[in-house]
Amino acid sequence: MKTSYEADVVAWANEQAALLRAGRFDQLDLANIAEEIEDVGKSEKRELASRIAVLLAHLLKWKYQPNLRSSSWQRTLKTQRKAVVIHLGQVPSLKPKLNDSEWLEVVWGDAVTLASKETGLDADTFPENCPWSMAEALSEGWLPEV
Repeated sequence: MKTSYEADVVAWANEQAALLRAGRFDQLDLANIAEEIEDVGKSEKRELASRIAVLLAHLLKWKYQPNLRSSSWQRTLKTQRKAVVIHLGQVPSLKPKLNDSEWLEVVWGDAVTLASKETGLDADTFPENCPWSMAEALSEGWLPEV
């Protein structure tokens, strides 16, 4: 067992897990193990950011294209809200991100970009900052007023 991290990360991960289980700690690739553990956290943050960006983009679509509202949009809102709640339940350490203004600024930018692409509206049509609280955006059934 000596697959390099760079050659095949899956085979490497399986080998590292086997070494851990066998108690062969002196043979572990500690630097890359640490990197992979950090990447898990980054992946969880990306998942949350993506879900919230999709949610916010659909709220923008709802507000700025009232004549195109559909049950499909409502299903997407419901699905994303539920997924965010489940994700935060599984990774509660991410809850503070909902109050992190810098993080939310990036997520809002992603939401505006997505809404602009999906609606054909110029990004400048939308507010520079998110006009809704995360509590509102995540509240089941809540919709922005026109």
